[in-house]
Amino acid sequence: MDRHDVPGASAEDVAKAHISDLAIASQHGVQFISYWFDPDAGGAFCLAKAPERESLTTVHEASHGLIPNEIIAVSEGDVLRFLGQVRDPVDASEVKSPFRAIMFTDLVGSTALAGAVGDREFLRLLEEHDLIVRRVFVARLGREVKHTGDGFLAAFEDVTSSLWAALDILEGFRERDAQSGPSLHVRIGVSAGEPVDHNDDIYGTAVNLASRLCAAAQPDRVLVSGVVRELAVKNGFDFGTATFHHLKGFPDPVETYELVRGPDTG
Repeated sequence: MDRHDVPGASAEDVAKAHISDLAIASQHGVQFISYWFDPDAGGAFCLAKAPERESLTTVHEASHGLIPNEIIAVSEGDVLRFLGQVRDPVDASEVKSPFRAIMFTDLVGSTALAGAVGDREFLRLLEEHDLIVRRVFVARLGREVKHTGDGFLAAFEDVTSSLWAALDILEGFRERDAQSGPSLHVRIGVSAGEPVDHNDDIYGTAVNLASRLCAAAQPDRVLVSGVVRELAVKNGFDFGTATFHHLKGFPDPVETYELVRGPDTG
């Protein structure tokens, strides 16, 4: 997968460049699979099979002169889990944004819980936990990227869906705890980003940030990044005041917000 920084470009501009790539790709042993375009960030992303990185660069340079700013090796499975169905858009009207909201969930105190109830009962509780979370993912169109053992990594196509999912997950456990015990508590972290970043990894920064936000969140709470809050507050979501956390892997304190409630929830 590669990234092109194309500030000011339109979807039509990117579509024309992609068509030019397709016309000569086979001459260099390259097969283009799909592409995405984020007009707000001015970024275009191509997914292709190539014998080597230089082959991909050569095609772009020969067809339209837009040299990739970054190229990283990815598996089609990883891309599918993060971005959904992979297919080549027919025209510019079908091009989708690669921007995704990333969520981590974590079952609080899972090790202590396992010790308290025993392995067999803990596995039953874990299955109950997984069912609650996965039902929400289905309802809110979230894609399960990874099951972490006592939590999940998931991707959503928009921030709004991810935050409703987070609220639904917390509500699901509140309803469950009102009916049976022992109580299960989760914490959730949500960030957002594009698939190729400057760490030479697919969703490197966005995934790492969501993971750290989840770890920093209090039980039964949702902690989000500043970008998520900025995108969601205009849609009626309420957040607490800004707090700054020193998160592992991030050199500077990270601005974070706790999600309070969704639109029209009183």
